[in-house]
Amino acid sequence: MLGKFLKEDKGQGAIEYILLAGGIIVAAVVIFAIYGRITETAANRLEVSTSASTSMVSSKLEAEVWFMT
Repeated sequence: MLGKFLKEDKGQGAIEYILLAGGIIVAAVVIFAIYGRITETAANRLEVSTSASTSMVSSKLEAEVWFMT
């Protein structure tokens, strides 16, 4: 009975598809995690850059308004 069980391979195709799908899911999760970190870093850099530019323009405008009065 054990020999017959070991020689049987009817479920082998299904198991291979399940393992393939699992590998794809794991790869997708890793890719999305990396992409999320990259996106977060880019957003933080954009925020810092925008804040610095806004501050610089604001101070120049204040100086112009103060000079004109």
